[in-house]
Amino acid sequence: MAAVSPRTHIRTELPGPRARAMLARDADVISPSYPRDYPFVMSHGRGTQVWDVDGNRFLDFAAGIAVCSTGHAHPRVVQAVKDAADRFLHISSDYWHEEMTALGERLARLAPMGEPAMSFFCQSGTEAVEAALKLARHVTGRPRFIGFLGGFHGRTMGSLAFTSSKYTQQQGFFATMPGVTHVPYPNPYRPLFAGADQGEAVLDYIRMLFERNVPASEVAAILVEPIQGEGGYVVPPDGFLAGLRALCDEHGILLIFDEVQSGVGRTGRLFASEHWGVHPDIMTLAKGLGSGLPIGAMVAKRRLMAQWKRGAHGNTYGGNPLACAAANATLELVEGGMAANAAAVGAHFVARLQELARDYGCIGEVRGKGLMIGMELVEADAARTPARELCDRVITRAFHNGLLLLPCGASTLRFMTPLNVTRDEIDEGVALLRLSLDEALAGVVARVSEAHRAATR
Repeated sequence: MAAVSPRTHIRTELPGPRARAMLARDADVISPSYPRDYPFVMSHGRGTQVWDVDGNRFLDFAAGIAVCSTGHAHPRVVQAVKDAADRFLHISSDYWHEEMTALGERLARLAPMGEPAMSFFCQSGTEAVEAALKLARHVTGRPRFIGFLGGFHGRTMGSLAFTSSKYTQQQGFFATMPGVTHVPYPNPYRPLFAGADQGEAVLDYIRMLFERNVPASEVAAILVEPIQGEGGYVVPPDGFLAGLRALCDEHGILLIFDEVQSGVGRTGRLFASEHWGVHPDIMTLAKGLGSGLPIGAMVAKRRLMAQWKRGAHGNTYGGNPLACAAANATLELVEGGMAANAAAVGAHFVARLQELARDYGCIGEVRGKGLMIGMELVEADAARTPARELCDRVITRAFHNGLLLLPCGASTLRFMTPLNVTRDEIDEGVALLRLSLDEALAGVVARVSEAHRAATR
C-alpha cells in the first residue's frame, strides 16, 4: 500500500503553539509521576478519531489505555450520562438507585462464573483488585497469594504487591502487602522452560512451590490476567487457564481473573476467559466498562460475596449514577454488536500486521485476540533481543504522523482501538504505522552510523 503523507491531517508542528502553552501550564501544577509518552493535548474526539488543541487530527489506537471501548463520545453513552445527570449526580452507596441495581443485574447475567454472581462497584481497576483480595482473604481465612511476573494490577499498596510489569512501579514503595509470591507467566514467544509446554511448565513450577516454599493450604487465591496486558499482550497457551482452575480446585484456592484490560468485548468476547471456557471465582473489571467514566467492578460468585457482612467493605462513590448509566449503555452496545466487530475487524487488523511482519525483520511476533493486539519488535539477532529504542522511536514517529500508540512489555506496540473501529480506519492506521517504521528504522541507522563515525575519528 502506498505511504500516507504524515501531513494529511497534521496542520502544525507537534506540539503546536496551543499545546505548548498547555504543557507549560501543566508543568507547574500537575504531578510529574504520570508516564506521558508524547505531547498530545486533546481537544475533542469522535469514535476512533481525536483532535488536539491546534486542530490536528489523529487516529486513536490507544483508546485512553483501552478505556474508550465504544469510541470517544458515543452518542448513546453521552445521552445516558446526560439523562442520569438530569436526575441526580450522586447518592452514596449506602442507598439504592435504578442504574446501580440494573448494572448489577446485567453483570450477573453476563458474568462467566458458571453460577449466580454479585457485584461490588468502585471507581478503578486497582480498587476492584483490592476488593477481590479482601474478599478472598475474608472467605478463605488464608493470608497468601500467587501472582505472575509481568502482571499489572494497579498501584495501590495491595494491588501493587502483584504488579511486576516494570520495577519502576514498585521502586521506592517497599514494603507492599506481604504474602505475594510471583511465578512466571507462560510466554510461548519467549519460553523460560526449554523443550516444554510453557503453560504446563508454569503449573509444575507452582506445584513445586507448594511442595517446598508456599503451603497450598495458606494460599487464598491466584490472581492472573487471562491475557497479560502491560507485560506485553501475551496470550497464554491453550490449557493453561484450565490447568490453573484445576490446581485451585485441588487445593481449595480461589481463582481471580483480572479482566480490567481484557474484558468488556476487547478480545471479541465479552470476557477474555470465555475463549478458553474457564470460570473464575472472582473477576475484576474497569477501563472499558464505562466508556471513559471512572467505574470498576469486582464480580464474584454469589456464594462467596454473600459471606461479606454489613460494613466489611464499602466506599463513597461506588455505584455513582452517572458511571453506572455509562456502563449500562456500554454493555448494551458491546453486546449489541461491538464485541462481534472487535472479533471481525481484529482479524483483519492482525492480517494487515502480519503483512507488515513479512516486510520488516524487526517485527518478531504479532499476537492477540480481537482488538487486544501486540506487535513485538526485536533486534536483528537470533536471541530475539527486545528492540526497546526502536519501539520508542516508532511510537514517537507515529504521533508525528497522526497515530496514537502506546507500548507494553519490553518492546511491544499494543493496539487497543475502540471496539467500533472500521476496517478503513485500520487500513489508514497500518499505512501510518508503515511510514513510522520506515522513519524510525532510518533514524536508528543514522544514529548507528554517526556513532561509528565518531568512534573512528
